[in-house]
Amino acid sequence: MKYRKRACGLGLLIVSVCLFEAGTWGGEPQGQPAAKASRAARILPADLVYQGAFRLPAGPEEYAWGWSGQGLAYYPGGDPKGPSDGCPGSLFGTGHNWHTWVSEVSIPKPVISRTKNLKELNTARTLQKFADIRGALFQGRDLEQPRVGLAYLPAQGSQASGKLYFCWAAHMGQENMAPTHGWCELNLAKPGAVGLWNVAGLSQYLTCDYLAPIPPDWAKANTPGMRLATGRMRDGGQVSQGPTLIAFGPWNEGNPPKPGTKLNGVVLLKYSAITDEQQHNMKGYHHSDDWSGLAWLSSGRASGVVFVGTKGEGKCWYGFANGVVWPEGGPYPPVPPYPNDQRGWWSTNFAPQILFYDPADLAAVAQGQAKPHEPQPYAVMDISKFLFQARPRAMHRLGAAAFDPAGGLLYVIEPRGDGDKSLVHVWKLKDIATPQLEK
Repeated sequence: MKYRKRACGLGLLIVSVCLFEAGTWGGEPQGQPAAKASRAARILPADLVYQGAFRLPAGPEEYAWGWSGQGLAYYPGGDPKGPSDGCPGSLFGTGHNWHTWVSEVSIPKPVISRTKNLKELNTARTLQKFADIRGALFQGRDLEQPRVGLAYLPAQGSQASGKLYFCWAAHMGQENMAPTHGWCELNLAKPGAVGLWNVAGLSQYLTCDYLAPIPPDWAKANTPGMRLATGRMRDGGQVSQGPTLIAFGPWNEGNPPKPGTKLNGVVLLKYSAITDEQQHNMKGYHHSDDWSGLAWLSSGRASGVVFVGTKGEGKCWYGFANGVVWPEGGPYPPVPPYPNDQRGWWSTNFAPQILFYDPADLAAVAQGQAKPHEPQPYAVMDISKFLFQARPRAMHRLGAAAFDPAGGLLYVIEPRGDGDKSLVHVWKLKDIATPQLEK
């Protein structure tokens, strides 16, 4: 089966060609927006120690781990009979991006292969085979080039059991306000999915790609009852020139909320669209940036919100990989031959990176002390040296992410790191003080 190439068109909004050099970025956030918020210690890149990687199991080509990696969720109660290897729990993840079915796998001990030898790595076991957890919720909806998020939380509100939360949307559809979020049971054979709901009355361009749990103490202080974070980074600056983050809690509005419910939400992070009169963007922003994963890290002594993804570097343009620019109004150049025939936003190089945001800056936004465009990354971590595939000219070098708060383990997907299959890379927080676990 051949992979259907992912187009990166402009959608409904045609924007001007962008050709520029990236400036320096990182360091302290501009304006110190969280001056009035309580600031704990920040998690720094040096606090994350690489543990290695592991492989994903084989499966049906059409549904399994080839061309996968868009959604990932950590489940602390998974694989209870697994070995005591320091990697408890399990991962729920989405398979081939044609169908994005969901499977649950064990977490084997990661291995550092100095020579990037796949044969040295351990392989996860399938705990629940791939299944379509959506039922008929998205029936009749076009999910071309789908964007997907997954997250697990224990029972909230009047729920009797923990749930797997999800969101699905098509890549295109700037003005699409259709509901995208829902939840299901952990039994993939009988998921009983419910939904769909819209988050905060916002476009799916702002809300539907990544999902992650919010630590209970932070949520209690800043977004009471809202334990989930969601968002999306859409290329081209069509809604935000940087990642977005919205806190919400669907259980507050029903168990479950009625289909079509517009859930309350708090926008914690959002930059300007390119059409806005006033311009505010993430420092170093490129229209080709792709922030595909989210995790809210905490160690008991420090915290940090991280986005994982692919950062454009050098020059940025709309057109083709070989540098041919596609003008806004013509005349149009010939389409280059393969492999340079994919039109979209490009940069000179693409770096796999982890961005670090301060939860205190987001708290300042939640408390009305700062605007959603004010938080900036305080640190960045390039993880090129850990990946098994060196593709500096390739888009989408990283996929989804998930975090084990008890073990301090961060899981990040490398799409096509193992042939067409994804690899899972693992980092551990240094000197973690075990937080109180939720029952």
